[in-house]
Amino acid sequence: MHTLNGVTRIVRRAIPAGVVVVAALAFLIAGFAPTAAGSSASFAVTWGLPIARMIVDLSIATTIGSVVLALWVLTGQTAAYRRALYLAAGASFVATVFAIVTLLFTFVRVSQLPLSFSSSFGDGLAFFVTSIGIGQAWLAVILISATATVLLMGITNQTAVFFVGLLALSALLPLALQGHAAGSTGHATAITSLGLHLVFVSIWVGGLVALVFVRSLCMPADFAQFAKRYSTLALVAFIVVGATGVVSAWLRLGSLENLASPYGVLVLAKTLALVALGALGFWQRSRALERVSRQARGAFTGLVIIELAVLGAAMGLAQALSRTAPPVSQELTGGLTPAQILTGEPLPPPLTFSRYLTEWSIDPLWLVVCAFGIFFYLAGVVRLRRRGDAWPWHRAVLWTLGLLLLFYVTNGGVKVYGHYLFTAHMAAHMSLGMMVPILLVAGAPVTLAMRAIHKRDDGSRGSREWILLAVHSRYGRFISHPIFATINFVGSLWIFYYTPIFRWAITDHIGHEWMVIHFLLAGYLFVQSLIGIDPGPSRLSYPLRLVQLFAAMTVHAFFGLSIMSGEGLLLADWFGAMGRTWGDAPLVDQQAGGAIAWSVGEIPNVVIAVLLAMQWGRDEGRIAKRLDRQAERDDNADLRAYNKMLGGLTEQDSRRATQL
Repeated sequence: MHTLNGVTRIVRRAIPAGVVVVAALAFLIAGFAPTAAGSSASFAVTWGLPIARMIVDLSIATTIGSVVLALWVLTGQTAAYRRALYLAAGASFVATVFAIVTLLFTFVRVSQLPLSFSSSFGDGLAFFVTSIGIGQAWLAVILISATATVLLMGITNQTAVFFVGLLALSALLPLALQGHAAGSTGHATAITSLGLHLVFVSIWVGGLVALVFVRSLCMPADFAQFAKRYSTLALVAFIVVGATGVVSAWLRLGSLENLASPYGVLVLAKTLALVALGALGFWQRSRALERVSRQARGAFTGLVIIELAVLGAAMGLAQALSRTAPPVSQELTGGLTPAQILTGEPLPPPLTFSRYLTEWSIDPLWLVVCAFGIFFYLAGVVRLRRRGDAWPWHRAVLWTLGLLLLFYVTNGGVKVYGHYLFTAHMAAHMSLGMMVPILLVAGAPVTLAMRAIHKRDDGSRGSREWILLAVHSRYGRFISHPIFATINFVGSLWIFYYTPIFRWAITDHIGHEWMVIHFLLAGYLFVQSLIGIDPGPSRLSYPLRLVQLFAAMTVHAFFGLSIMSGEGLLLADWFGAMGRTWGDAPLVDQQAGGAIAWSVGEIPNVVIAVLLAMQWGRDEGRIAKRLDRQAERDDNADLRAYNKMLGGLTEQDSRRATQL
């Protein structure tokens, strides 16, 4: 406890001192340091900007990694846990300060004005942070990091820290959006790849720094367990970072021949660094952690030094890549078609049934989600079977089919043509909201997780504990309640398509990802409330569940009919301005999309009704068998008591009749 109080005093004293030191350093670099060209702007662009940006990246990574380590690896409310949070707060503070420095240097680079206190410089900077995209992005990073700093210094509750961690994580979004023009080719894929890359690099690097920072407060046996848990996180991060790095590199290289270019050489060097990190991770899991458990501290220290050195080299190469022109230009130039102006991509070829199966546009986010979802589910099934527990094979099949369908909807032909045809968009929507949830709910993933994931007994929260907390929380019970789930499911249709949310989801990549997540969760909660196997809030009785389903089907049918009969084109400046020369006219295509919602969209509801009837029948059968077994045990005691009661009532009626 004495050590923890000392750390707290050091952190609190370091913050005001850090403000002075960092401000002086920034002022020295930007305004007073001598430069070869004699220009402070030149020096800031050449040296100050990349250094400040690197510090921001490392600080945000340390913040995120420290929070993840505290929430998933360490035991809550211990000295090590609190030190990890103090590290996160300090790193977030450094990120705030150097984000301000980066903002100033970026403005100097863009405006070519020397750093000064003049009114013209201040007015230009104000316009830059309020009206220019890159300035707005850095302002968002500053505000997010500053808020996270304050909250992390005062909050220790694990659930509250989780939401603060989400806030800190959101600082990566503006960084992912920087450097990718809205009109560039592969814009959506590039943003998603970079975003995932930043998230998992942050968990990897920041988690390692935090693990070193808390080591002195842990007993050797506890630290060995913490290191193993971190190693699992690092393995997942390694896979995601490698996959997203390949996607990003391919977008900019275009062909293997371009590996000979300067950009390609840097890609190869970064690949070698990643391979080296993978080898270190394998060594860590197979040999070094065993030595750590035997209190061999030197093994872990040496491994960390080597890994941080290689990670630093990889991050340096990433900075070099960001400042090197790729062989394949990402900018749209020349005579642009209407589709390219609107979407950043050329029109796909005329739609045929086969092209629904052959056209692909990979979304790295859903590729990762589906791949890990299938892997961890099957790993859980294997773990159960190895210890002799049974798990129905059809659940594993249905879960896998559900995620494969989700992968197709988010990466296949319906996604490709969904930007240009309302019918394709509606087909994707109906699949996300109705077909995929039926398959996923039937897989009973929460039940599998509760049985397959080991329960922690040291006060920390692993995957099992966080899942249980989410399921049984007040918020979880509220959104999964049958009434709310039904209102959310059917009400979202009308709100989504008849408000500006529809435009946001169609024209903006972030909006599109939100749409996929929302309708997938809304459909999952609705289906779970009807035919779910997993634990949750009390479900309605079977007759009321049928009423719930038929009410949703009715509202859903009216929605489809409203689209079918509509005479006004939704998003006319989008679907009606693509310049398509093939397929139905936009309004006809929209009405056909309404027909899909009305007819094809009702098929999953029929499937749910059949499954609900089957569950009802099985439940009645189980009740009847239970009553039969009870009657055998007590020789129909309930029936004899009931007959005795009826006999008594009959005798009373006879006496009354005699008296009259």
